[in-house]
Amino acid sequence: MTLKSPFMTPERAEFRANLERFFAAEVRPNVETWEAERHVPHDIHEKLGALGVFGFGVPEEYGGLGFDDPFLRCDYGEISSGCGASGFAAAVGGRVISVGPMVRFAPEAFKREVLPEIIAGRIGSALAITEPGGGSDVANLQTRAERRGNGWVLNGCKTFITGGVEADWFVVGARTGGPGLAGISLFLVPAEAPGFTRTSIGDKMGWHCSDQATLYFDDCELPAEALIGPENKGFLAIMGNFNYERLGMTAGCLGMMRLCFTSALDWARERRTFGKRLIDHQVIAHKFAEISARIDLTEAYLERICWTMAQGDMPVAEICKAKVQATKALEFVASEAMQIFGGAAYLRGNPVERVWREIKVMAIGGGSEEILRDLAVRQMGVLEG
Repeated sequence: MTLKSPFMTPERAEFRANLERFFAAEVRPNVETWEAERHVPHDIHEKLGALGVFGFGVPEEYGGLGFDDPFLRCDYGEISSGCGASGFAAAVGGRVISVGPMVRFAPEAFKREVLPEIIAGRIGSALAITEPGGGSDVANLQTRAERRGNGWVLNGCKTFITGGVEADWFVVGARTGGPGLAGISLFLVPAEAPGFTRTSIGDKMGWHCSDQATLYFDDCELPAEALIGPENKGFLAIMGNFNYERLGMTAGCLGMMRLCFTSALDWARERRTFGKRLIDHQVIAHKFAEISARIDLTEAYLERICWTMAQGDMPVAEICKAKVQATKALEFVASEAMQIFGGAAYLRGNPVERVWREIKVMAIGGGSEEILRDLAVRQMGVLEG
């Protein structure tokens, strides 16, 4: 028996069904090839764009859906990361976390001419905040932008920028004022800007079909209108982006857990040991009860968060806690699925083997467990009094 969700509307069910059909036909049969090629074809980006997955929170006149829906965001995050290679979601999704600042602060001409191309998946964009020496310590950001003539000059370096190798536009955080969060501004930077270069960060443990880049700004010349949003208040402008990124990664963990469950169950029903199916051994069957419980708990917590967001609130502490708990649950689920597969789990091409390699990027990316626990307790007010 599967518990019914009070949050599952007919529209949401249809959205999920459309996504499932697309991933079954276009993505799952090809993930092994794309992982080997370290690339997702551009036409897949466009096909996803046509499904509207990049358009949440974007007005229709700029190519978006004209509405936002945290449930649908999570449905996409779950299904895209559970397709057999969670790097697929990263490969197409670098644009997602950069779109918010563009909608809010980019010049009108950009929003009318360029943003629709990004939302449609025809060109890419990326958010560039993380630096080699800073990680999640945004307050210590070192990349600096200085006024020169009628424009700006940008100097510094960013790294682990998802989608950065192929992106056409970047939203870049740079210091324009004094130390701390109050001195950070956002800049809209085209890939062809003078003084901008980039390199791939090279081979990785997982997420093979997605690209992560290191960006270099060496006297990178930008026009005055490259500054988007209030000067020295850029950090506040991107805070919401981090919340949506963490929400999506929590949903992604849910999709990866479901993949582990179904893959291990298929194996346990087929594999025979000691004269009977693996699933008929009580010690194995009980593992599925434990795995299923982790999945159900994550889904229930995630839906409560989505409902709260749909009411107009942003439950920052709960999003942080949910991401930590989801990655911990994923680690448990993947480990148990590996045990069920036995030696077969150690072979490349087994989806559980790939999930095992990609657990830590989910636990570190978007804010590490340690950072998010600290943020959660501060948001909860437990350090006061």
